[in-house]
Amino acid sequence: MFITTDLEEFRREVRQFVAKQLPDDLRQTVRQGQMPTRVQLHDWHERLATAGVLVPHWPDKWGGRGWTVAQQMVFDEEMALGGAPELNAITFDMIGPVLMRFGNPEQQQRFLPAIASGQQWWCQGYSEPNAGSDLAGLITRAESNGSEYVVNGSKIWTSYAQYADWIFVLVRTDRGDKPQEGISFLLIEMNTPGITVRPIVGIHGWPVFCEVFFNDVRVPVAQRIGEENKGWTVAKSLLEFERLKLARIGENKRRMARVKEIALSRTRGGDLVANTPWFRERFADLESRLIALEANAGRFVARQAAGERLGAEVSMLKMRGSRLIQLWEELIVDALGPEAMPLSQEWLAGQANASPQDAFAGTASSRRFLARGYTIAGGTSEIQHNIIAKQVLAL
Repeated sequence: MFITTDLEEFRREVRQFVAKQLPDDLRQTVRQGQMPTRVQLHDWHERLATAGVLVPHWPDKWGGRGWTVAQQMVFDEEMALGGAPELNAITFDMIGPVLMRFGNPEQQQRFLPAIASGQQWWCQGYSEPNAGSDLAGLITRAESNGSEYVVNGSKIWTSYAQYADWIFVLVRTDRGDKPQEGISFLLIEMNTPGITVRPIVGIHGWPVFCEVFFNDVRVPVAQRIGEENKGWTVAKSLLEFERLKLARIGENKRRMARVKEIALSRTRGGDLVANTPWFRERFADLESRLIALEANAGRFVARQAAGERLGAEVSMLKMRGSRLIQLWEELIVDALGPEAMPLSQEWLAGQANASPQDAFAGTASSRRFLARGYTIAGGTSEIQHNIIAKQVLAL
C-alpha cells in the first residue's frame, strides 16, 4: 500500500486506510468535536507507526518513506476528512526535522527512532508570559557550569505539555547586543526534577494549553542542539517547517463538510438551512477562500519540491488558514442556531435520549471558542503581517 506515484490513486489508498484502521471510538470523539484522550492518541500513533505512516515524510533512514510534500498534504487531508485527529505536529513535523538538520549523530540516534515509533511525545517551550509574539524577548535563563545548564524561568501556552515526555526550549544563555543573540536551544525531559506543569483550562473548557515552570532544572550540555548562543537559527528553521502545515487545508475541508451536513439536515422557517440566501452566500464565500488557499499552498509545495527554501512569505498560509477555520466554526454555530447554545458536555451527557447529533451540536460553541486561538497560536496574525511587510515587501 502507498507505493503509487499517482496522487489520485494515492488519495484513494489513504482514504481506504483511514476507514479501516481508525478506531471507532476515536472517530466518534473527533466527529463530535470532543478532545481525544492521551490513551486514544497514543494508540493511534502506534497503529500508524506499525503501518509505517506515522512519519512518512521523513527519510527512509529514520523510519519514513520519503514522501513528497504533495503526498503528505494529501495524506493529512484524507486523515482529516476520514475523522482522524490532527497528529502532534510539534513532535513529527517540527522537532523531528530539526534533529535531522541540526542534531549531532548521538542526538539523532537517541531521539528519532523513539519519535518514529510513536512512543515519544514532545511539546514546545517558546512563548513566555512577557514574550509571546515577541519571541526574542524571552528571559528564561540557562546558566552553564561546564557539563550542565541550570534552567530557571517559565513558559506559557505550551500545547499538551501535560502529555509530553520531552520539551524543546529556547533559553537565554547570554545577553547579546541584539535580542536574537545569546539564545540556545535545549532538549529537556519532562520528568526532570524542578519542572512543574500547570494546565490552563480555556474558555472552551479544554486543558489544551499549559504553563511550564523551571526551578533549578539541570540539563546536560549534550542536550543542546547546535552551538551555544546560536539557537535563534534553529528556532527560525523550525518555524519554516511549521508555517506550511499551518495552512490547515485538511482541517478546513473537514469543517466545510461539517457545515454541509448541518445545513442539509436542519430547517429554518420551513426551509433547509442550505437553501437560505444568507447561508448560501456565506458558504460560497468561504469555499472560494478555501480554493484560493489550496492553490496558494500548492505554489509553496512546488517551490519546496524544487529544492527552494521557503522564506517569510509562507506566513500568509498560516494567516489565511487560521482565519478561515474561525469563519467555518462561526458558520457552523449560526447554522445550528439554538442547538449550539449548550457549553457543558456533562449536562448534555445527562440528558435523556441525547443523540450523537446532539453531542456534536453541544460542542459547537466550545469549538468556536477554541478556534479563536488559531490566529494567535504559531505567531499572531498581527506579527505575521509585520514579518511579511518587513521581510517580503521591504516596507
